[in-house]
Amino acid sequence: MASHAAARTALRVAGREIIVVQDNSELVLGGRRAKANGYGPVGKGGGTRGLMLHAALALDADNDALLGLVDAQVWNRDKGKVTARRSRAMADKESQHWLTAAKAGEVLSAARSITVISDRESDIYAHFVQRPPNVELLVRANWNRKIKLKSGASTSEFAFVDGLQEAARYSVTIPAAPGRKERTAELALRFSPVTLCRPHPSPAPDLPETVQLTIVDVREVSSTHDGEPIHWRLLTTHDVGSSKQARRIVDLYRKRWTIEEFFRTLKSAGFDIEQADIGEPEVMIKFVAAAAVAAVTIMQLVRARDGTTEDKLIEAFDPDDRPVLEALSAELEGATEKQKNPHRKGTLAFAAWVIARLGGWTAYYGKPGPMVMRLGLEAFRRIKYGTTLRLKNV
Repeated sequence: MASHAAARTALRVAGREIIVVQDNSELVLGGRRAKANGYGPVGKGGGTRGLMLHAALALDADNDALLGLVDAQVWNRDKGKVTARRSRAMADKESQHWLTAAKAGEVLSAARSITVISDRESDIYAHFVQRPPNVELLVRANWNRKIKLKSGASTSEFAFVDGLQEAARYSVTIPAAPGRKERTAELALRFSPVTLCRPHPSPAPDLPETVQLTIVDVREVSSTHDGEPIHWRLLTTHDVGSSKQARRIVDLYRKRWTIEEFFRTLKSAGFDIEQADIGEPEVMIKFVAAAAVAAVTIMQLVRARDGTTEDKLIEAFDPDDRPVLEALSAELEGATEKQKNPHRKGTLAFAAWVIARLGGWTAYYGKPGPMVMRLGLEAFRRIKYGTTLRLKNV
């Protein structure tokens, strides 16, 4: 299912500047009962049981359009004895799921450019040195690694960047989020090329001893709120030679939030997948994979509902879906102006209106959210399946 979804995404990226945002998420499915059913440990301490999910989404870097799923891996952790992390080969570690760049480079090869973006868990030396030539990386630094200076001496990565002079300051609006109010933040920017040294001892001694990267440091200097101020140290394979280019790197990293939105849709906002009462792990793995594919479509519909994205219908639907959607729109429209589909045919906004109405939205109150879109999408698929049936003469 994930491979089929990735193949469809590949058809939408030609000639575009693409960013791929990726992350891991734990799916908590229970305690003792889940353990008895064969689910592996998740969460701190391993007291809860469930599955692990790694997902990667493709976005258009120019307009933030969500183009589809690039990768989705679901696995059940081994319940047996675990070998020490440092003595395991990369292929045997969970961290190998972060090495999505190779797959992105292959699947999205028609794109004009590809940048894979991820958080601190993906600060893995092999992640940088094994990337394919058609993929750039942008990773939030996690480890205070050793770097080699031009003089031949070495120092720590964080001490080096902290000692750099500010290259620029600028203000941004930090949007509201759960537990956080919207605010304006003043950010200080630093950047420099760095020569990152291979960690020692290394589980992969055949890797090169150094790799050339750029570090971009951005930190909030006008904190007037109760929360933790922004401070990101970003490692990238992109060349950065100016403050404008450094700021572009920061802006790209901010788009990583889309993967958090995806997990929220899959869990609390759309599917409530952690409440699925499926006792067989292998069956649950298939269900999660199917839900991951559907969650992307639901996100696309929610984003398009206001008609401001200008996304085309083909970004989320097959060509043969269009006549069905147009017929349903005509059937669902009411007598009042508010009950008319205000969007142009062939756009994703047009489809979002239809799907929302099928999901129970009246077109009068509020905006349709992920749950409404999920119900509507399920109804649409049943209707489309019905259009393919042919009654035989008895």
